[in-house]
Amino acid sequence: MGVLGALARNMDALVGPGVMLLYPLYASMRAIESPSSLDDQQWLTYWVLYSLITLFELSCWKVLQWFPLWPYMKLLFCCWLVLPIFNGAAYIYEAHVRRYFKIGNYVNPYYNERQRRVLQMMSLDARKSVERFIETHGPDALDKIIRAAEEEAKRT
Repeated sequence: MGVLGALARNMDALVGPGVMLLYPLYASMRAIESPSSLDDQQWLTYWVLYSLITLFELSCWKVLQWFPLWPYMKLLFCCWLVLPIFNGAAYIYEAHVRRYFKIGNYVNPYYNERQRRVLQMMSLDARKSVERFIETHGPDALDKIIRAAEEEAKRT
């Protein structure tokens, strides 16, 4: 029982670096190379949250040393943030962070004035879809859609 007890007592030191650093590093590099932006959101959010946890630990280390369960709580929380089953970092971003920050109002000046006005009225998700449409079909396709919508609005 001595070896198992020692492993259980030091689980955070044995498993923690792999869960909190190595796997997120690997997944972040894969996310950079993938065409999807959803995994980028997961891993950028993870690194922001991990940095906040680390800053909290550095500034409150005298208090945290009185809580022997803190390293295990941190390990469990980081597992929830990291593991693909949970995608906790993406959940925190969608459920809490995104609601309070109006990030994403920037529209590329590459678009003409009419296109920028339309894009600024859209939600961030809709804008991402329209920008993918523009990448696929070109900016002229968006102009045709805008003109058709304006003509339809005039008729009604």
